[in-house]
Amino acid sequence: MKRSAAAAAAALAMALSFPAPAQASGPPAAPAAVVPQVLPIGVAVSALPLAVEDRTGYQRTSFRHWNAGDVPADGCNTRAEVLLAEAVVHPEIGPGCTLTGGTWWSYYDEREVTPAGALDIDHMVPLAEAWDSGAAEWTPARREAYANDQGQPASLVAVTARSNRSKADQDPAEWLPPAPDALCRYGAEWTATKLRWGLAVDELERDRLLDIAAGCGGTDVEFTPAP
Repeated sequence: MKRSAAAAAAALAMALSFPAPAQASGPPAAPAAVVPQVLPIGVAVSALPLAVEDRTGYQRTSFRHWNAGDVPADGCNTRAEVLLAEAVVHPEIGPGCTLTGGTWWSYYDEREVTPAGALDIDHMVPLAEAWDSGAAEWTPARREAYANDQGQPASLVAVTARSNRSKADQDPAEWLPPAPDALCRYGAEWTATKLRWGLAVDELERDRLLDIAAGCGGTDVEFTPAP
């Protein structure tokens, strides 16, 4: 890695690791706007912490998912809100947030999909992989926030059920989307999700992400640290 990339990665790691300086006494300041961070993909991958994965104690039920979503009053759960946000042709919304019609694009396998029931909502970094990578230490509330994260578009993605189930809980060292044109986007979005949530990578995973980055010059990783 070039010296400039190493320096940028080190600066990012420090920014993510250290708390902000204490404020002087006086009226509380208004919350600072959260600004997305944008990094070249190689620098972003190099900023991911390296750790050995451990799945001890994992249960899917440790992550409460498909809760009432970002807008509880709309009657749609997280799954339905993601489908509505990602629709290419918007469906009709019926009682109980039943979705009729609509069209979606599954970028993993470059397929147009309809109806909504033919889609899965994929956790970009699967729940089991998140557990392995740091989420085992989180509170149940934080794991629920992760499993329903709509604060960054890459975190949850509507794809064909077939591609999602082929991926299962595998990381990029074990599975990549079948569409060649999806590779750079997938590597960037995986990296963005791990940076957003402060999750680690294992050695094989990091090496595969660096291989992807080497072939994806000009690709940026955009992420916002999770609250």
